Amino acid sequence: MELAEKSITLSPPKNSNESKNSSKTDQGIKNIIFGSIAGMTGKLVEYPFDTVKTRLQSQPSEYKLFNGPLDCFRQTLKHEGLFGLYRGMSPPMIGAMLENASLFLVYNHIQTMVREFKTPNYNNESQHQAPLSMSVVCLAGGLSGTTASFFLTPIELIKCKLQVQEAFTYKMERNSMITNPRYNGPFDVIKHTLKTHGISGFYRGHSGTIVRETVGTAAWFSTYEFLTRLFILNRIDKSSFNERQNITKDDLSAIELMSSGACAGMAYNLLMFPVDSIKSQMQTDEEIMKITGKDVVKRGFWRVGRELYKSDGISGFYRGCGITVARAAPSSAIIFMTYVSTYFKD
Repeated sequence: MELAEKSITLSPPKNSNESKNSSKTDQGIKNIIFGSIAGMTGKLVEYPFDTVKTRLQSQPSEYKLFNGPLDCFRQTLKHEGLFGLYRGMSPPMIGAMLENASLFLVYNHIQTMVREFKTPNYNNESQHQAPLSMSVVCLAGGLSGTTASFFLTPIELIKCKLQVQEAFTYKMERNSMITNPRYNGPFDVIKHTLKTHGISGFYRGHSGTIVRETVGTAAWFSTYEFLTRLFILNRIDKSSFNERQNITKDDLSAIELMSSGACAGMAYNLLMFPVDSIKSQMQTDEEIMKITGKDVVKRGFWRVGRELYKSDGISGFYRGCGITVARAAPSSAIIFMTYVSTYFKD
């Protein structure tokens, strides 16, 4: 493929004079540091929208508090103020650090392993002459997502429980509903989960998370890589023969990098939103069932999916999808731009 032959993947800068092992260590450290910075930056932008998304996904079909994203924003600001949109943010900030650090670390490490296997005496100085196929990019992205899912599931469980608990108090008095366990913060959720469910309780909804992260991250990296390769190819076609030999990703403009990142974020969320909806309901079932006066029943992935389809049809899987895709564009653009600009300019 021509696109695969005229581009690079996320990788260290050119002209490294360090030894192979030292370079690998430095590369891993940089992936962790700059991936963490990128993750935290993106999380600050997207979190209010994530709160709205989670509340829309988690509300039961027979007791809908919100008519849509704008109504959820309005009610949250009315009852909780601006702080309500950032409720439960501390665990996701830690999660964003771990997620993006592990994503970029595993993603780049797998590509390095493939290059070493395919290229005798491979070293970092020659990696620009050995770009990888999109199938390898997709594989590396998927495996990095699988790894990240083991960090994300406990963190997202804490986040989701904190995000939804306050919303369902808006109409409790009027409806004489049963109160749910109130959490004072992340540590209170951790204490309750350990006491009630043990360690396994933190992995409630992991089936949804691992599917979402494996498939979604493969799409995320692949979309970003494909579009940056198109931009590189376009620059090559417009350049002289001598110039085109040295055009790489770090030659792209901020607009090109951010556009690629934005499209990657939208692709990820459009593709995996139904899975995320099921995951969110699984992780908040306990709170929602108690607050609506139902007996707490542990529902599995397929049962939640069947019941959601039965009550709301296909649209039930896409509550809050529009606002999620909209916030994914700037968030993902910032993540890739932050990572590439800090990594390559270091």
